[in-house]
Amino acid sequence: MRTSRTSEDEGLVRQLGAWGIWLLAVNSMIGAGIFGVPAGAAALLGVWSPLVFIACALLLFAVMLCFAELASYFRNTGGPILYMQEAFGPLAGFQAGWAFYIARVTAFAANLNLVVAAIGFFWGPATGGLTRVILIGAVVAGLAWVNVLGVRQAMRSIGVLTVLKFLPLVALVVFGLGALHGEAFPSSATPIPATVDFATAALLVIYAFVGWEAAVVPAGETRKPSRDVPRALFWALGVVTVLYVAIQSVSLAVLPGLAESERPLVEVGEVLFGPWGALFITLGIIVSVGGNVAGTMFTASRLTYSLAREGGLPAWFSSVHLRFHTPANSVVFLAVLVFALAVYGEFFWLAAMSALVRVLIYMGCIAAMPRLRMRHGHNEDAFRTPGGWTVPVAAFCVCAILLTQVSAQSVISTLGALVVGSLLYAGVRFRAGP
Repeated sequence: MRTSRTSEDEGLVRQLGAWGIWLLAVNSMIGAGIFGVPAGAAALLGVWSPLVFIACALLLFAVMLCFAELASYFRNTGGPILYMQEAFGPLAGFQAGWAFYIARVTAFAANLNLVVAAIGFFWGPATGGLTRVILIGAVVAGLAWVNVLGVRQAMRSIGVLTVLKFLPLVALVVFGLGALHGEAFPSSATPIPATVDFATAALLVIYAFVGWEAAVVPAGETRKPSRDVPRALFWALGVVTVLYVAIQSVSLAVLPGLAESERPLVEVGEVLFGPWGALFITLGIIVSVGGNVAGTMFTASRLTYSLAREGGLPAWFSSVHLRFHTPANSVVFLAVLVFALAVYGEFFWLAAMSALVRVLIYMGCIAAMPRLRMRHGHNEDAFRTPGGWTVPVAAFCVCAILLTQVSAQSVISTLGALVVGSLLYAGVRFRAGP
């Protein structure tokens, strides 16, 4: 594999291509959401529900176009940190990175709880007591060890988990196609759902898509970020959208009571394959969420590395392992923090906080586009969002609508975390002196 170095990367090696970025984006998007969302979408929209997956993909495509343009302007690791810093200054860049880190860490911890809960399907003691703590610790330690060893080892593990993650979902689609019939699709006689139901369903379904933004972070380890990042993001969204629409259509046809199901895809698997189907899909949940957290371990550790390199965190976080060329200290710190949150935090609180922070990051990065386009838009390698400012404005409005759906508890928790970040930033700057 061809690699290259640049002085600004401070020890990181450019080994990622479009395939590696695609793996990170897909793993971040396909987590636990698709295993539960189909029931809620069916309850709101019935046979119209596959269309809401297409609508959400189009909405996120607008946001993704903005990120693709921003990513094409930079060659260093950091993603939103770099975008916000250059547009609005060092403090804004730090807060973007800190917020992004919070989003990734809380989602990581929430998904670890889901992994343990799924393992509990086979082994009851896994969901409580010391056994649960040891199990969480073993998963986190294993992922940290792989990520310290090197980029190639981390990407190989993510690649294997991606293949295993797709197997149960693709199996549902392939074996369920024979069950599709006319009643599974809307007709001229099918009542059109109310606008409010469609909006509510969209807000539910869209969280099965988010997470792709983490793939823009390791640009400093990407061979040609201006080309590879946009290409990988668009392919990831396309593949995931086709898969989700097919899964929803098959689920409607196979399981008449989909809207009332508590474990929709597990029950669909049981109908298609018998008792072993439920076991097969439950294993799929474990692998799917496992791939998701493996990708998070890779991308989130690069955030603290980038923040430290820019002077927002202690230099300890920007240390690169001399042999493996990985931000080992940032990986270890992330592992310890996620372990603590997963053991003591609750899934729904962690997930809600992660969702809120993610939407704030989207809005901040889109707001940075005017200044960055003025400075970098003349670059021949830069990707330009089509349609002038129509797409960024539409994407910003979509994010604002999503923001109104978050609970007050999540808002308070997020504001508290951002205040802690501001104090940490002020302390590091004070110690550094003028």
